[in-house]
Amino acid sequence: MELQQRINAFSKLGAFLKQFSTENFEQKNNIPHNELFFEGFKHQIKLAQEHNGWFTKTNIVYAINGWCNSLTDSKLNKWTLAYDFEATNQKKVAIIMAGNIPLVGFHDFLSVLISGHAVLVKQSSNDKHLLPFLAKYLEHVEPEFKEKINFTEEKLENFDAVIATGSNNTARYFEYYFKDKPSIIRKNRNSVAVLTGNETKVELEQLSEDIFRYYGLGCRNVSKLFVPKNYNFNAFFEAIYKWHPIINEAKYANNYDYNKAVYLMSEFDMLENGFLMIKEDKSFASPIATVFYEYYDAKESLQSKLKNEADNIQCIVANNFTEEEIKFGNTQKPELWDYADNEDTIAFLLKL
Repeated sequence: MELQQRINAFSKLGAFLKQFSTENFEQKNNIPHNELFFEGFKHQIKLAQEHNGWFTKTNIVYAINGWCNSLTDSKLNKWTLAYDFEATNQKKVAIIMAGNIPLVGFHDFLSVLISGHAVLVKQSSNDKHLLPFLAKYLEHVEPEFKEKINFTEEKLENFDAVIATGSNNTARYFEYYFKDKPSIIRKNRNSVAVLTGNETKVELEQLSEDIFRYYGLGCRNVSKLFVPKNYNFNAFFEAIYKWHPIINEAKYANNYDYNKAVYLMSEFDMLENGFLMIKEDKSFASPIATVFYEYYDAKESLQSKLKNEADNIQCIVANNFTEEEIKFGNTQKPELWDYADNEDTIAFLLKL
């Protein structure tokens, strides 16, 4: 199968997904195999919601919208143009996927297949309904994919390389278990925002998207704020207020109530507005419904600190702070060439 065939297949998948990119699903007439797959994917979305309470329709649709915007001819060609796929020596690549947000492992799945390799997928039990169905759609669009895509719930066997995503604890297990295989092993990471006190209301409203989307469960969600001494949080709380309906969602509310009780019993100082708590803390990973903050003195010292902590950080949200920064409101809108942990997945796959 030629690279252009693979690009064409994923572009058609993007067009199929566009029908589900708003909460009012709209069936189009010109989508290949729609009669077989449209109603079926609606059902899979319903199953995903029922299976995992964090996978609301809104969040599933948001994830799908991101992918249909990426799976276009122009973006797929722009992404792949930077690499030489001619010498790809086909291997079978195992992927162990996380399940924290909908379709979180799709980029690895796409990367393996677009590189010309075969994929063996071990999904998280939290996110098991959407991807196998989309894989079936791909196989109908491009039958040569049929021999290249396999899913398993058993022990991984007969593979040449592995991409595994998990916690810091599971990563140690992965590193030992896969020590004889080429691998990408991903650990816990969190995202941070650097504030100066000069942010506009619009920027802080955009930051709330980085905090609350997917309930803060993604590694690209902002879980920590760095603020200057004597920072006034009033403008921050005013700007994020549009997210207050989130407290009406049971799983989020339960976490909010539990964590608030823990903080109060422990007599921790914190600020809260009825749906979010902010607490001064050196850690990067904050619990659900909580964002940590830390004061900084000088821009240069904070830049040095974050550089030293790079292995713990996925994204830095800021305005004119560092070359690698992401604009407010954009952490959950990565491009195809924005690689997790800044590790070029395609380059890794082309060396196999």
